[in-house]
Amino acid sequence: MMTQDRRERIRTPRAGRHRGDEAAGTFVAGFEALGGIAYAGAQVSANVVDLRNGQSLISVDDRIVLPTASVGKLLLLIEVSARMTAKDAAGFGIVDKSPSDRISGAGLWQHMQAPVLPVIDLAALVGAVSDNLATNALLRQVGLDSVRARAESLGLSKTALLDFVRATRGPDDAPHLSVGSTSELTWLVTALCRGQIVDHVTSQRVLDWMSNNADLSMVAAGFGLDPLDHRTADHGIRLINKTGSDRGVRSEVGLLNGPRAGIAYALTVQFADTSLATRLSVHDAMRVFGLDLLEYVA
Repeated sequence: MMTQDRRERIRTPRAGRHRGDEAAGTFVAGFEALGGIAYAGAQVSANVVDLRNGQSLISVDDRIVLPTASVGKLLLLIEVSARMTAKDAAGFGIVDKSPSDRISGAGLWQHMQAPVLPVIDLAALVGAVSDNLATNALLRQVGLDSVRARAESLGLSKTALLDFVRATRGPDDAPHLSVGSTSELTWLVTALCRGQIVDHVTSQRVLDWMSNNADLSMVAAGFGLDPLDHRTADHGIRLINKTGSDRGVRSEVGLLNGPRAGIAYALTVQFADTSLATRLSVHDAMRVFGLDLLEYVA
């Protein structure tokens, strides 16, 4: 049962003030939209940080741990990129389609004839279409334990990739593909933006993979960008993001730069996915939240 205090925290805007009164009401519509789905029973976590000064612009239950679906694949991309920077053989191998990796759902490799692909191409597929088969193949290549150790070495205590992608999760499997807090996720993409995850080369490689992401169905739905072509600035707006979708989970983390500002943002919603109307209300709230972010940077 959601307390009145928590409801008020969700509904009360906490806008950045570095531009004075101009920014005071920027996030009202987004807070109202997120508050609406929270009243309906969804669990909402959000965090937004100004990239220029590190100021927290939005903080809604941003330290709680929620399932983040495919957002956790970002940690896999970081590990793969770090292996490549270190000239580790695992970062340059040719990986085959193993029957044990096969999984339906998101991705293109399952529909392609190529029986093997280089690690760098598999990472590109994960960044662009969150490819499940490529994810499992890369996890087999570098090891899930290595991904977890990398996350811990970065100081992440609430954000983790827990498992391979599975069609069903039994009692012996991790309950979710990944979990995370939005405060840690915004820190992570901010550090990538600053070249601080391992080093500049490693960070930039991960951002390049993310920049091809074709999923603009959530927060990024409010940005008006071409889902298949937004690697360069469009009307002064540049986006790099990673999304995650599962039944009852919608999550997105990203970097949004515009003519007036740049921000790191993360939003996760966990909800009872009992009807299409409920799901659409979540997507609509995320889009409205995105419109507020666009207004801030543009």
